Amino acid sequence: MTEGLDRIRLAAWRAYVESSQLLLTQLEDELRGASGLSMADYHVLVLLSEAPGQRLRMGELASRLVFSPSRLTYQISSMQRRGLVTRQPCPEDRRGSEAVLTATGLLTLRDAAPHHLASVRAHLMDDLDDDEVACLTRVFERLGARLRGVRDASTTHATS
Repeated sequence: MTEGLDRIRLAAWRAYVESSQLLLTQLEDELRGASGLSMADYHVLVLLSEAPGQRLRMGELASRLVFSPSRLTYQISSMQRRGLVTRQPCPEDRRGSEAVLTATGLLTLRDAAPHHLASVRAHLMDDLDDDEVACLTRVFERLGARLRGVRDASTTHATS
């Protein structure tokens, strides 16, 4: 049987779960209200805007978003209908495809970003001091690296 959490760790876990859900819901509601974008839409637009040529292979985009291939296909199709992205054959490998940011998608991101960043500041960052920001960064970068490693290992074993 798995050992339970001590009182302090259980309190930390519950505080994290409850507050992170409240934070994400608040940010999503405000983003949708200001721009009509979901958090997934926004994240896709940000990743594409930062990518060379404002394009990413679908597999890489799915990995960065932690989306299944089918979920990414649905997401990109939805965004394509709204003119935010296109899907094009990969120039290096015609079997693959890339999601490509459109001019409309870039303008939409530029319009949404100031409102979203103000929301992030108001609901999270402005309440933290520099030491707390540094601590959160250390903790979540370490956890992210470990969880990506676990995910990569399970994907490698599943395809072997």
